[in-house]
Amino acid sequence: MVFCSIMLVIMALGVVALRIEQVHLAYRLDALRAERTRTDVLIRQLEVELATLRSPGRLEQRARRIGMTTPALDQVKLAREFVPGQTGMAAAPQARLEAQVR
Repeated sequence: MVFCSIMLVIMALGVVALRIEQVHLAYRLDALRAERTRTDVLIRQLEVELATLRSPGRLEQRARRIGMTTPALDQVKLAREFVPGQTGMAAAPQARLEAQVR
C-alpha cells in the first residue's frame, strides 16, 4: 500500500512538472510570436524606406544637390553593342528575329 501511495505521489508530481513546463513553453511561444510580429512590422517599414531611398526623383534631387547635372549631348556616347541594328549584343537578337521572319 505504501509503495502504491509513493508511486501515485511520484506520478502526480510528474504531471505537475509537465504542466509547469507546458506553461513556461506557452509563455516563451507568446514572446516569440510577439517578437516575430515586431520583426515583420520592422521589415515592412524598412522595405518602404528602401523604396523611398531608391526612388528616381530622390536620386535626381541628391545628385543635383552634390553638383551633378544632366549631360550635354556631346558628352553622351552610345556603346555600339547596345545600339540596335549595329553589330554587337543588341544586333544578335534582332538578326535572329529577322531570320525567323524570312
